[in-house]
Amino acid sequence: MKQNLPRIVLALLLVVLLVAHAAGVFRIGAIDRLDQAIYDARLRATMPNTLDPHVVILDIDEKSLEEEGHWPWGRDKLARIIDKLFTVHKIAIVGFDIVWAERDTSSGLAHLDELAKGELKDDAGFLTQLERLRPSLDFDHLFVESIRNRPVVLGYFLTGDRQGRKSGLLPEPVLPAGTFKNRPIQFTLWDGYGANLPELERAALAAGHFNPIADNDGVVRRVPMLAEFDGKYYESLSLAIVRALFGSPGIRPGYPEDAAWVPRTYSGLESLDLPVRGQGILRIPVDRNVATLVPYRGQGNATGGSFRYISLTDVLHDRVPPGELTDKIVLIGTTALGLLDLRSTPVSEVYPGVEVHANLISGMLDGTIKEAPDYTLGAEVVMLLLVGLLLGLALPFLSVIRAVLFSLVAALLLLGFNFFAYSKLNLVLPLASSLLLLVAIFSLNMIYGYFIESRGKRELAGLFGSYVPPKLVEEMSRDPRAYNMEGRSEELTVMFADVRGFTTISESLKPKDLSEYINEYLTAMSLIIQNYRGTLDKYIGDAIMAFWGAPVAEARHAQLAVETALAMQGEVAKLNEKFQARSWPDMQIGVGVSTGMMSVGDMGSKIRLAYTVMGDAVNLGSRLEGVTKAYGVGIIVSEVTRKAVSAIVFRELDRIRVKGKDEPIGIFEPIGREGEVDAAKLDELKLWHQALKAYRAQQWDQAELQLFNLQRLAPGVKLYGIFNERIARYRQSPPPEDWGGVMNFTEK
Repeated sequence: MKQNLPRIVLALLLVVLLVAHAAGVFRIGAIDRLDQAIYDARLRATMPNTLDPHVVILDIDEKSLEEEGHWPWGRDKLARIIDKLFTVHKIAIVGFDIVWAERDTSSGLAHLDELAKGELKDDAGFLTQLERLRPSLDFDHLFVESIRNRPVVLGYFLTGDRQGRKSGLLPEPVLPAGTFKNRPIQFTLWDGYGANLPELERAALAAGHFNPIADNDGVVRRVPMLAEFDGKYYESLSLAIVRALFGSPGIRPGYPEDAAWVPRTYSGLESLDLPVRGQGILRIPVDRNVATLVPYRGQGNATGGSFRYISLTDVLHDRVPPGELTDKIVLIGTTALGLLDLRSTPVSEVYPGVEVHANLISGMLDGTIKEAPDYTLGAEVVMLLLVGLLLGLALPFLSVIRAVLFSLVAALLLLGFNFFAYSKLNLVLPLASSLLLLVAIFSLNMIYGYFIESRGKRELAGLFGSYVPPKLVEEMSRDPRAYNMEGRSEELTVMFADVRGFTTISESLKPKDLSEYINEYLTAMSLIIQNYRGTLDKYIGDAIMAFWGAPVAEARHAQLAVETALAMQGEVAKLNEKFQARSWPDMQIGVGVSTGMMSVGDMGSKIRLAYTVMGDAVNLGSRLEGVTKAYGVGIIVSEVTRKAVSAIVFRELDRIRVKGKDEPIGIFEPIGREGEVDAAKLDELKLWHQALKAYRAQQWDQAELQLFNLQRLAPGVKLYGIFNERIARYRQSPPPEDWGGVMNFTEK
């Protein structure tokens, strides 16, 4: 029992850690991401992939844009479309995944009114004709009259990033302020909105927001059924359409407090209930954010999938036979790439936003929406305790074969119960934490003997002595069981340093001199890395790769890496004095520093292994080292690194997209420690950042003026000339509206 006590204690600590995660004491991002991946896989595996005949999407697609012209169209066309939908096709209801925030001036009526007040104010014939034509030229009025007294639901958006700006008219809230008083409900809060023109809003039957909730990976899995604004509660577009379809019944919050099994202290909201006349209660499950999981039916395909798509232009030109849309729920939205209503979802990275609403409407009517109520947190805690205690107390006393079989059976039971709850009870239970706990306890027991009982301080020094400084090996040897070379994922900082023009240097030196030259450089740089607690990874010719934060955890890994880079540049200046005395060429180095999640551990082949780091953040560090040449600077660090560093003065250089990366990143040049950078340099940096702000806002004249002053102030800085050249190029060929100041690098 005594020899197994450490394993039992470690297993219980894992249980405590994951229970704290499940209870919300803190969140472990990796577990949340794994749960999201499991949910997505489960969803894709169980989607019906069938066509819902009740919902039809009228698509503003490429065909429609080609035939009718760019969007938005004149609202006279939209009025004709609405009239055709209700009089010819006799649809049940129509919802717009579009907001009508501005007036339609395409008829020219406003210009004619100006003429009537100016040059032609005395022309009686003109004024008479204008009044005769006015009803047919007031496109907004035509549209308003087409939707009045018809089941038309408009869409609008709520915002939290427009400094509270508001436009248009919001619909009446579906629930008043104070409805959920003293209830611990985490509503999605907004401080601004973009709504429809007041006359359109008043004419429509209802309106709903079309804001989804994007999880931390950018994927839309949920939509808030109710959103809170100014203390009141507003419904989603899909909920507004379903309510309108059933005669606009009121919304009743669904609390489970009357159920015998629910604790009296539990006050969570689990559903929104609609009393439908003659059909009972339509129950719409919601989670702690009053959001509903989108019940995706399929991949989302405008050419035939979960919902029928019809080009909107075909309706306008009577190419849709009467009867095909009778009694259908119609949604008008877009799949055209240029109109930017595409989402990333669990079933497709490019998914029409309008189909998200279609899936929700379909799920509400069919009762296929999965539930993820607050009490699933309690279920997760129970599962963790069962798995942790069962395996943690049993595995230390079992042989290897029995431990494997026992763990396998436990895993199958865990997976089976979770899938049963999902498929039969429509209940989404967290799985990642329980599964990880099972794997962790099993792995702990399997490797305990080798990694904890067998390895001593001498082996530890042998493993890491060639990578890390002696003082770190000494720290590690105090608890050798805490360190191993097994691969893992960590947030670390990596650095790449390379000699500029080394080929030219090597051609100018004799072999013996070249050997001394590079050895002296590598020795000096390696000592600096070790002095700043870095792990020396490898030499790649004249290049150096090092990282911080492993094998010894270091909270200040980014700070130490940047300080190392500054110290290396200072040491190069000293080396050049020695090299000049020996008539050797001067040396310049470029340094790239990147912070992020990396895989660290012993990697390689059966023939040779090396303790190293891999991953996107590592590749980025290498790319940044190469980019230093383009900007004429000695050091470039990533935006993540910059945010993790304090007491260092930085110059923001640019926003770039490096080869192999889709998302742009900010890049920065460390100048020196705070308090050590002189006032003149600080003034130069302030002026540069003003120029950069003007450049990104495409205020070319202001940016050019600032850059001109900077070039006079610091004529030797290559950076200012680079941006002057860009401005000249952009004046001739302006960047796109979504440019954002990003520079693409297509080479490594």
